[in-house]
Amino acid sequence: MKLVVAIVRPEKVNDVLEALYKAEVRGLTISRVQGHGGETDEVQTYRGTTVKMELHEKVRFEIGVSDSFVAPTVRAIMSAARTGEVGDGKIFVLPVEKVYRIRTGEEDTAAVTPVA
Repeated sequence: MKLVVAIVRPEKVNDVLEALYKAEVRGLTISRVQGHGGETDEVQTYRGTTVKMELHEKVRFEIGVSDSFVAPTVRAIMSAARTGEVGDGKIFVLPVEKVYRIRTGEEDTAAVTPVA
């Protein structure tokens, strides 16, 4: 099991959601976040200290998937979120030790598989 965390541009959220739906990836959490990466290019000097940090609005997706869904999830996000410009975002794939579905008590793969 893995946790796929993707940070994408706000204007690409609907495209990513549609791509994930088409890839049959279900169950996710979305948060609005702020951050900076390669797109920061404004440098300011304040009291002799150079500061280079302008925060940009981003959207964070967190998706718990079984191992077989990692590649389709990443492909869906990559294809939908890419503009080719600096600031498109990042995808992190993290190992997950244990998952529980609160409602049923199911564990691991059964807990991340959509309920029919």
